[in-house]
Amino acid sequence: MAAEAVVAPPGAKVMVKRHRLSVRITHWINVIALALLLVSGLQIFNAHPALYWGKAASFANPWLSMTAERYGDKTFGTTFVGGLSFNTTGVLGASKEQGVLVERGFPAWATLPPYRSLTIGRRWHFFFAWVFAVNGLIYLATGLINRHLTREVLPRPKDLATVFKDPHLRLKFSKGPDSARYHQTQRIAYATMVFIVLPLVALTGMTMSPGLNAAFPFLLDIFGGRQSARSIHFICANLIVAFVLIHLLMVLLSEPINQIRAMITGKLAIQPETAP
Repeated sequence: MAAEAVVAPPGAKVMVKRHRLSVRITHWINVIALALLLVSGLQIFNAHPALYWGKAASFANPWLSMTAERYGDKTFGTTFVGGLSFNTTGVLGASKEQGVLVERGFPAWATLPPYRSLTIGRRWHFFFAWVFAVNGLIYLATGLINRHLTREVLPRPKDLATVFKDPHLRLKFSKGPDSARYHQTQRIAYATMVFIVLPLVALTGMTMSPGLNAAFPFLLDIFGGRQSARSIHFICANLIVAFVLIHLLMVLLSEPINQIRAMITGKLAIQPETAP
């Protein structure tokens, strides 16, 4: 919400409105849904830890794969990206189960369930995919009705023109009225997530479902087949993880208790302009 003009004595802090109720509710539902979608998605990925492009993918030339290789009595985890290979023993390709290195795309601690079960992983993933989709539609609908999206999230021409002047890029965070609004980089990042990355995750997920293909066959043509959709889905999931990590870093660097409280109560404590 837009910062309120508040005047107070020097050193005093006041509470101002920051986040609408609809934004707070959908935010925390998204936190839970996306976290469980990620860990259950990694369980599904482990069933075939390789990615391909094209409608007629032959499964012979993945652009990314995680595998275990044996040399003598030793096991190594190797991740291939394009023509490059990386030793990722203990994390990707081969990780420990009961003290022994075994072939596994992502380690047990990163998947839901931690043991190997494609069926259970799919159940968790599909359930929270619907939670995520419905929650996203509610966020979009309320955001359009109360103009949160148009007023506070969508980048303005001046945001694009002055993005490299944004203090957030230099890790400088205001504690005054300016802190109660979205800055240039925030608008661009949030708009990219809301209008590009998250819809792509949902649509490519639908493309990978044979049941939904019958209802929306055009999705296979749009994304170039299930294997290409799976690759895009995986890339978007990684972009979401990167966004969340940067978001958490920014919160930690800019009064984390104040920021978290604002996302729970809707009120942000700011140092207002001092009285003349």
